[in-house]
Amino acid sequence: MARKNSPEEEFKPSPLLHAPGQRRKTVGTTRTWLVISNTGGSSIEEVGKHSIMRRTGLPGRDLRILDPMLSYPSTILGRERAIVVKLEHIKAIITATEALVLNPKDPGVEEFVKDLEYRVSVPRGTSQPVIDNDAEIGIPNKISWGSPSMLDHGSASPSNIVSSQMQHLSSDISTIIPQRNGGASPELSRAVGTKVLPFEFRVLEVCLESACKCLESETTTLEKEAYPALDELTSKISTLNLERVRQIKSRLVAISGRVQKVRDELEHLLDDDMDMAEMHLTDKLADEQYVEAFSKEDNIDEEDGGGNAFEDEDGRYDDLKSKSKSYSESINDFKPDIQELEMLLEAYFVQIEGTLNKLSTMREYVDDTEDYINIMLDDKQNQLLQMGVMLSTATLVVSVGIVVTGFFGMNIHIELFDSNNRNFLETTFGTVAGCVALYVIALVFGKRKGLIG
Repeated sequence: MARKNSPEEEFKPSPLLHAPGQRRKTVGTTRTWLVISNTGGSSIEEVGKHSIMRRTGLPGRDLRILDPMLSYPSTILGRERAIVVKLEHIKAIITATEALVLNPKDPGVEEFVKDLEYRVSVPRGTSQPVIDNDAEIGIPNKISWGSPSMLDHGSASPSNIVSSQMQHLSSDISTIIPQRNGGASPELSRAVGTKVLPFEFRVLEVCLESACKCLESETTTLEKEAYPALDELTSKISTLNLERVRQIKSRLVAISGRVQKVRDELEHLLDDDMDMAEMHLTDKLADEQYVEAFSKEDNIDEEDGGGNAFEDEDGRYDDLKSKSKSYSESINDFKPDIQELEMLLEAYFVQIEGTLNKLSTMREYVDDTEDYINIMLDDKQNQLLQMGVMLSTATLVVSVGIVVTGFFGMNIHIELFDSNNRNFLETTFGTVAGCVALYVIALVFGKRKGLIG
């Protein structure tokens, strides 16, 4: 008789179940990433897929492109907060503040990593202005209501403090708005100097340069091997030379496909202004922080009571509010200037187009060599066919002589057998001469009919 379990035994938790608050550890979900910040610092981190998704705002389907276990062609994807780059050996995620490179210890990626770290720390500049410190991303300096620096100027009344702060904020808005609309005041340019390319464009440039350099190097190496092998094949057709050319053609097809894919990606970006605008991560981050800054200022105004204390006889507060409103509208309608990115992509598009032209020229040379080899083989085949026709004709003629000999070899008594050797020789040489005459006649007939060259 089976024993019944007690209530304590029935509700006893199984040891296989995880206790509340404990998560089941997964194996193989973390990968090694090199994280390079926009300040030039770098570090190696073991980061999981879900951490990358939260960190960059990318969906899982975009991260599959970077999975080493999956085979994806070269791709450049512009997303809301990040750019996904898969170019040859380079697998990276670029944000406005950092770049994440997958498998940085791979021997094929080491040179790219060194170049990237150097280029980020020593960027190349352009002629557009940039604001330092808090204004680097376009955020106006926060108003310190009742700060000691403001109270030390003699008149510490609220109206004077607000008037001074409103004047400072108004000047910030008047300089920021023209800059965000595509221009910048000369005073601001002289004050802050010149600006470098945005961080994401610098990293993207290094990725494109490394990929183009890799494809160009492989193309040059293939050229040095292909042309001598093809020339040798035209001079001597052999199994070894044919095998070398076959391998070269396979490599040529593979490299051409990779180069064509990179070219198509660049062409797609250049043809789509929305995709290029989506890749301006620094500008989008600055816009978000602009909105946050103005919303904070509005909250401060509401908490301070607004009203008459914020106004003076010149109506500065109303003017500031109108500027703030117009600036908020300009943020909503803001479209980044894609000319800078377009010029960057255009430069590498021309470079990859040159590499593709080299491969196309090599492909044409291979096709011409194949045509020449086919012509030579056809000629050899025609010669063999002619020889076969001549041998067949000779065999037919010899068969005629054999028939004559067979007649004489029959066991039939004729007078020729009773004659002397002279008649035998005449018969023998007459038969041979007749066969030769038939063979010559056959050759002449074949030439006139065009059967024999």
